[in-house]
Amino acid sequence: MTRCTAILVDGDNISSTYANEIYTAAQIFGRVDIARVYMNAQQNSPWHDASSFHLIHSGTGKNATDLLLAIEATELAFRQNIETMVIASSDGDFVHLHRLLREHGVVTVGMGEAKTPGNIRSSCSQFTELGSNLDRKQTNGASKLYSELDLKIRSVIAEGSTSGKGIRIADLNPSMRRKHGVKISSYPEKSWRKYLEARKGLYELEPKGPDAHVRFKPNGFMS
Repeated sequence: MTRCTAILVDGDNISSTYANEIYTAAQIFGRVDIARVYMNAQQNSPWHDASSFHLIHSGTGKNATDLLLAIEATELAFRQNIETMVIASSDGDFVHLHRLLREHGVVTVGMGEAKTPGNIRSSCSQFTELGSNLDRKQTNGASKLYSELDLKIRSVIAEGSTSGKGIRIADLNPSMRRKHGVKISSYPEKSWRKYLEARKGLYELEPKGPDAHVRFKPNGFMS
């Protein structure tokens, strides 16, 4: 069964001006099969016109949107084959949700504005700051920004990262072979460090050493 990506947006907290950025960034992690925005649908909002998202009416009660989003995120994770869950909100109330989903093997990607608190950034597998480095290339789609191999690398890093630290470069080889059947020996660079160093616009590498980590730049671009 194909694993897929789900996007859940806190529409009471995140502006619809980020709709395209959220959707495009989520595609880095795989096919997007579910894209929902939760909010009080009685309000007049541009989210009503965001055709890529299914708008869910969360009601008018206090914290209604947060509660419904958390409930449905948990249900999707347990009942469907979700590999990556993108939760777009600058609200700090989703820390426990990120942690619960990760305990059950779901890669969680937080997306929010610069005001997003540190506890959210550290609780998800990977955090992307919306609007931080939006380049005109971003609107062309993730498939034009990253090769197929880079998309696979980034999914492995996101899955194994803790508090945004990334993963050990030494662990990349067995992880890529196990998850994607990729052998770096079949590529011209012959080693993962050489491959990553040649793409500094996409990856951040620590100095050489057995515990050296690699992180991907959420809004990085091929040079």
